[in-house]
Amino acid sequence: MNIMKSRFTLFALLCLATSGFSKFPETPGSVLEIRMKNQYSGTSRDILTVGGNMSNVPEPWTSQQLMAPANLAAIINDPNIKKPIIICVGPGALIKGSLDMGPAKEKENLEKLKQQLNKLPRDANVVIYCGCCPFEHCPNIRPAFSLLNEMKFTNAHLLNLEHNIKTDWVAKGYPQA
Repeated sequence: MNIMKSRFTLFALLCLATSGFSKFPETPGSVLEIRMKNQYSGTSRDILTVGGNMSNVPEPWTSQQLMAPANLAAIINDPNIKKPIIICVGPGALIKGSLDMGPAKEKENLEKLKQQLNKLPRDANVVIYCGCCPFEHCPNIRPAFSLLNEMKFTNAHLLNLEHNIKTDWVAKGYPQA
């Protein structure tokens, strides 16, 4: 092993040990994995910080792909509008009409999501959500949205739950399962 790889490995292990991670991310393409690869390859001037600040890593979605909860609630409540495929990639499907795939951070649930998505045309209107916590801490939305991108879905959206499902959906009286 050359000295750069050795230093990187030591650096990565130190960062993982001090940031609360007990092992490398299991999901290829996770924010931490991308950040570590960028650091090693020199494509990013960022440094992994203790506490896992990932603010300079691009998200797998664009701002145009974020859907406001009020907008989705209005669509669900309007009988004249075609409903999107709504998929929960978190701990429990609370939104009316949503499919429960389970937490996408778990490999078997991500595979379950992939099988469900394989049944859909690539231009299907798909909305995913988790709602366990704010986006910056959520372990489920990035692997799920990255999968939508890898599968080349052209009309994919992420429900913009800024706080969590309880605050941003349930407390507002939006349609529940």
